[in-house]
Amino acid sequence: MKIIIAGAGEVGYHLAKLLSFESHDITLIDNQKSNLHTAENKLDIKTIEGNSASISILKEANVENSDLVVSLTTSETTNFTTCILSKQLGAKRTIARISNVEFIKDCNEIDFDSIGIDELISPEDLAAEEIKLILSDSAFTNTHDFDNGILKMMAVRLEKNAPFVGKTVMEAASVYPGVHFMPIALKREDSENTVIPRGNTIFCECDHIYFITNSQGLEELYKLMGAEKQKIKDVMILGAGRVGSKLSKDLIDKGINVKLIEIDENKANKIAEEVTDLMVLNVDGRNVDLLVEENLESMDAFIATTGDSETNIMSCLMAKSKKIKKTIALVENMDYFNLSQSIGIDTLINKKLLAANDIFKFVRNGDIVELAKLNDMDAEIVEFIVNENSKVLNKKIKDLNFPLSAIIGGVIRNNQGRIALGDFDIQLGDRVLVCSKPESIKKVESLFL
Repeated sequence: MKIIIAGAGEVGYHLAKLLSFESHDITLIDNQKSNLHTAENKLDIKTIEGNSASISILKEANVENSDLVVSLTTSETTNFTTCILSKQLGAKRTIARISNVEFIKDCNEIDFDSIGIDELISPEDLAAEEIKLILSDSAFTNTHDFDNGILKMMAVRLEKNAPFVGKTVMEAASVYPGVHFMPIALKREDSENTVIPRGNTIFCECDHIYFITNSQGLEELYKLMGAEKQKIKDVMILGAGRVGSKLSKDLIDKGINVKLIEIDENKANKIAEEVTDLMVLNVDGRNVDLLVEENLESMDAFIATTGDSETNIMSCLMAKSKKIKKTIALVENMDYFNLSQSIGIDTLINKKLLAANDIFKFVRNGDIVELAKLNDMDAEIVEFIVNENSKVLNKKIKDLNFPLSAIIGGVIRNNQGRIALGDFDIQLGDRVLVCSKPESIKKVESLFL
């Protein structure tokens, strides 16, 4: 695909990096030469210095032959203009990054398609939604809903006393009649390799495992993990930026008690005026004694969402030392994932990765409705729709020429989530969730074209 990315900031650069690994024809535009320097030196892509909301710059990028234009600058106006001009000049599809989440909320009232904007994306909104999902199932490190939760992707790190430990996949599944969950990827402690588990794969202590499950399997996973589902009632949030502010409002609306910590007086006053039920503290969240005075130890969860990754990581480690059940840190640097999870933070959220997930489904082949890359693993889950030309149509899973580094985790049929084993027949209209490592994704796509 020929893809144009406007904005070489953190999200734009990260997306360009991921797409360039898959041999797409990428052009990256930014009006600051310094922002393009790293991309020019490290990525095999074309770069253009200039304003993406300029017709001449878009023509230089060969926009008339582009399959996708993604505008990810920090300016909402620039993103809108870039997409509108690109569509008029011949781009097949456009995606605009926004900061005002009202545009997403009211997208049914405004016909964005008619003005040339096919999709809207807000990394901050995606981060807030991801955190809310994780809080709803607090025993898990990551979670993702497919088709409004008909099937779920859940991640967990196995503790020493978990009943899973020492059992094979088949043995763990046999504990319950019927199969309501499927392990799709795991990483061993002190290993960089992502494993696609099979029936004889043994679960080990400290394994980081991703599952696909339905509502029945969720309860079974809790039991096999040796964990209890705990209701989150009291939450402390550090940082009143876009993520922290939106998250605070949403949690308050769900009846959760929230204390929001913000060192900037103007930001603190603004959010306090907007949300009257929210307790806002204008203090330095790095001061442990101040947080302890504000009953940190009685919180069910501590969430750090400032713009500084180091502050978020250190504050979550401090909260964990106070026996907080759930800690979540917003981090910008992908290199922090291995380090921080290994020293005790429950969950890391990365806006770049979430935005890339949301955009990636538009560059995959086949009828794709959802895509999720796995944090800290070299794999992704893709939800394909089976069409009349798909090679998998009317075939049993065991008869498919499926690569070993990929696995079918579940199937959604008639609004029901099913864990599909070897004898399952794939039918027209099925939505099939496949977990695949990078080396197999092209082969998997070819089966669903």
